[in-house]
Amino acid sequence: MVIGERIKKERKRKGLSQQQLGDLLGISKVSICGYEKGTRTPTMETFLDLIKILDVTPDYILGRDVLVVAEDEEPYKISMAKTDIEIIKEFKNHHELYNKLSANPKRVIELIDRKIK
Repeated sequence: MVIGERIKKERKRKGLSQQQLGDLLGISKVSICGYEKGTRTPTMETFLDLIKILDVTPDYILGRDVLVVAEDEEPYKISMAKTDIEIIKEFKNHHELYNKLSANPKRVIELIDRKIK
């Protein structure tokens, strides 16, 4: 949901309504709302126009704006969203949950997902 949140944040920073941004992109207000809620995905052409209008980088909108070092990856760095880093920090504050998550991430995420539905 990082993408939608960032589109909305940058749209507001530019002082644009959903309708105004849609008009600039040649798409509907409903499409902009869908992008912001994460229920729609822009085409590549629309995405490129969107980042030009909002004056942001693709990495920022995609949530890859923070470089971090990866332990077992080439080229030893990856990009993550600040939101992802905050989630990891918060998990680390809950030691027992973090240990369970580290041991079997897929299973723990599935359990959490079932619990909140």
